[in-house]
Amino acid sequence: MTNTSVRYIVDDVDAAVDFYTSRFQFEVAMRPGPGFAMLRRDGLRLLLNSPGAGGAGQTLVDGSRPEPGGWNRFQLEVDDLDTAVATLRRAGTELRGEVITGRGGRQALVPDPSGNLVELFEAYT
Repeated sequence: MTNTSVRYIVDDVDAAVDFYTSRFQFEVAMRPGPGFAMLRRDGLRLLLNSPGAGGAGQTLVDGSRPEPGGWNRFQLEVDDLDTAVATLRRAGTELRGEVITGRGGRQALVPDPSGNLVELFEAYT
């Protein structure tokens, strides 16, 4: 199986690891230091870096600094979006907005503790 990697800059790697492992069943694949963790779920590797830690978190020569947040996201497909959303809300997880209905299915946007998004998607059948 081919792995796809997504890198998120997060404010707190410990909080992000807890969020992704408890809410979305990621497993910790590697945790070599306090500023980095690699998580895995199926064929997706989620790389978590804190600003200033390692290569991906370093300030660039122009002074710009990696930071979390924005609208980029990865998508996790679910069979029942309403149940997934209800489970997350019971666990105290907030959504960004409400469930959105589109042409190909329905989605909900879930921010991690640093504001990075996970899109839960239920395709129309």
